[in-house]
Amino acid sequence: MRIFIAILASLFIIPVMAQREKLPELNQQVLKYVDQQIGKKVGRGECWDLAQEALDGISAKWDGNLKFGRLINPKREAILPGDIIQFEKVRVKFQDGNFEITENYQHHTAIVYEVEGKTQLQIAQQNTSYSGKKVAVSPLDLKNIDRGKIFIYRPTK
Repeated sequence: MRIFIAILASLFIIPVMAQREKLPELNQQVLKYVDQQIGKKVGRGECWDLAQEALDGISAKWDGNLKFGRLINPKREAILPGDIIQFEKVRVKFQDGNFEITENYQHHTAIVYEVEGKTQLQIAQQNTSYSGKKVAVSPLDLKNIDRGKIFIYRPTK
C-alpha cells in the first residue's frame, strides 16, 4: 500500500514541480513561501498579509497597498502560479451537488497556487470562512464570478 501511495504521490508532485520550474523566478519564490505557510497564520491572519510577506521576503516591488506587482491582462497573458489576485466586490456562485454556494469577496487577496485549466485555479488564501486565519488552498473557477472585478498581478523586482 505504501508503494502504491508513493507512486500516486510522485505522479502528482513531479508534474507540479516540473510546471513550477518553468515559472518566472519570483513566482517560484512566492510559491516556495506559500508552501511553507500552509496551515499556519501569516502576520495578523488578514488575507493580504500572505501576499505582503511573500513579496517582502523576496524584495519584490509593490505599492504597499493593493497593487502587488505588474498588472496583467488575463485575456492577453496566461495566469501563472505565484501570481496574486486582488478581488474587489466579487461574488462567486456555483453548484455543489444540490446546493448553490455563494461566496462574497468585498476586498480580498489570494495567491494563485496552481492553474488547472483556462478558468480553473487553486488559490492559497487566509482569512476565509473555509480556513479561518490560517493559509489553505481551495479551488476557484473564474467562470463562476458573476459580479465584481479581479486584478491579477505578476511579482516584479
